Amino acid sequence: MNTLANSTADLAGSVHHMVDEAEQFLEAAARSGDATFDAARGRFAEQVRDVRAQLVDLGDDASHQMRRTAHRADRAVHTHPYSVIGAAAVTGLLIGLLAGRRW
Repeated sequence: MNTLANSTADLAGSVHHMVDEAEQFLEAAARSGDATFDAARGRFAEQVRDVRAQLVDLGDDASHQMRRTAHRADRAVHTHPYSVIGAAAVTGLLIGLLAGRRW
């Protein structure tokens, strides 16, 4: 799960970097002055703004989902504490057996 979170964070960072680079390109292109290029630059700038807004929304949604999942897990632990303790004990026992086993 941690690897998935790291991969997602890396992907988000890469996309943010790509959008930042695109904005720098647009700023440099704005100084060129060609009318045809200005029209294309305008459309591209709008797409970059849309992507940036979608990234912000995606981050907000992921954060909300993570908080909601943590709240559900907390509620489940408080509702059934002995089941959680038993599951943790069995998991620990299995990990201990596997770790102590000689290959």
